[in-house]
Amino acid sequence: MSTPQLAAFKVPVVENEPMRSYAVGSAERQGLEAALAQMQQELPFEVPCIVNGKPIRTGKLAKQPIPSDHARHLCTYHEADESTVASAIDGALSAKAEWEAMPWNDRAAIFLRAAELVSGKYRYRLVAATMLGQGKNAWQAEIDAAAELSDFFRFGVKYVEELYAQQPPKNAAGSWNRVEYRALEGFVLAVSPFNFTAIGGNLPGAPALVGNTVIWKPSPAATYSNYLVYQILAEAGVPPGVIQFVPGPPPEVVAQAISHPSFAALHFTGSTFVFKKLWKDIAANLDKYRGYPRIVGETGGKNFHVIHKSAEIRNAALQTIRGGFEYQGQKCSALSRLYVSSSLWTSGFKDQLLSEAAKIKVGPPSDFSNFMGPVIGRPAYDKIMGCIQKAKDAGGEVLIGGVGDDSKGYFIQPTIILTKDPQSVTMCEEIFGPVITVYVYDDADYEKTLELIDNTSPYALTGSIFAGDRKALIVATNKLRNAAGNVYYNEKCTGAVVGQQPFGGARGSGTNDKAGSISIFYRFVSARSMKENFVGLEDFQYPSNLI
Repeated sequence: MSTPQLAAFKVPVVENEPMRSYAVGSAERQGLEAALAQMQQELPFEVPCIVNGKPIRTGKLAKQPIPSDHARHLCTYHEADESTVASAIDGALSAKAEWEAMPWNDRAAIFLRAAELVSGKYRYRLVAATMLGQGKNAWQAEIDAAAELSDFFRFGVKYVEELYAQQPPKNAAGSWNRVEYRALEGFVLAVSPFNFTAIGGNLPGAPALVGNTVIWKPSPAATYSNYLVYQILAEAGVPPGVIQFVPGPPPEVVAQAISHPSFAALHFTGSTFVFKKLWKDIAANLDKYRGYPRIVGETGGKNFHVIHKSAEIRNAALQTIRGGFEYQGQKCSALSRLYVSSSLWTSGFKDQLLSEAAKIKVGPPSDFSNFMGPVIGRPAYDKIMGCIQKAKDAGGEVLIGGVGDDSKGYFIQPTIILTKDPQSVTMCEEIFGPVITVYVYDDADYEKTLELIDNTSPYALTGSIFAGDRKALIVATNKLRNAAGNVYYNEKCTGAVVGQQPFGGARGSGTNDKAGSISIFYRFVSARSMKENFVGLEDFQYPSNLI
């Protein structure tokens, strides 16, 4: 693919995608309701594997249930078998040279077009698929499948332009120094989660943007929305073979990919347990590889709010409701443990927290009045209800909620547990559901409580500090420096926006490579320094050699 470079192009100015409110009577509410109705008439859909741009129907079928109505399923998908994965890897390696050689402005244009398709032509269909398949209400699906996905693509282009522009600041006389940012040698494996359609697009999209080819294994519980994302990328112009769409059983597909000598990187979002296992498996395969694979992962969280005695009560209560119960607590960043000063707890915070939680409606996302929908499936439902029971058995007091109904969908009421033991099970273990556990501390023990927060959990993803007293914010910021990769002042611990709050945590929460920023792209390139000399030597000796 030879083409002259006749100008230094500059990408368009990018902005965050405006979010639509879906207010009663609005055009977007009507458009989304129509998309939901059409999708419910047309389902279940059939989803093939896509290898080298062609559908592969293996005949090994699995279903993606609708979590709010588990007797029905959104799609039937063909699981990739061993030969399909092998073909996908071979095809990705074959497609790599031409994709990497494509001029940057053309690769950029493809992803900018994909962003326009996401935010325009396919917006309502993506949002509807995320509502039905992943159980999000309209607003949560909008900020994910429409806004964040568009932002990942647009800001990704901006960040890669900035990355490529980073060049050596000095050149010795008669020479020119340059750096190029090569795609990795081999292929990237992207393993995406159920809870964000946007992450499904970003995990293969970010490596592909810098010239890599990708094997993409979507979550079984997000198969259909992720298939739509794949189709959008193909329509935008991503060539066949650059992103291979291979739904299937995670252990088998992933094991085959990471056993291949050309495996170059893992881009992962999912559980800490699985990520640690994959890291060990990759290490065990190290002698097979041509290089040292990059491992990029964002995993779990045991995220906190700490409420100082100087906090504004109503804001802290409402932010806590949203942080813990938006999307049923199924965000990696969701609030799970809450530390409240005793004076605030008894002077209105407790009452406001419980009264607001009591207002939450739970039910199918297709009913726009429901703030909460279902949890994602049977294993999640059973685990969450089991955690609530463990808390009760350990002496925790359920202040509200604590019950579920799985007769039609996997619905769990928003649950707030009061504990006197800051090391109790629901203060320590990740739940990934609509459960907040409260520990009330003496006002005088604020700094001790900060140390407790830092040492209670192996995770370090997000956290929030609520205080009107600036000194209290500073003290907490310093004490909790390593307790969260994203920290918020007087704001809930969820809702990082691409281009505004780069997202990721350390410790047991991942590699903290900051999705939504330039940082993530460094992990999928391999820099090569180049020096060109314009003036030849006249002698090999140094002046110091002369007598």
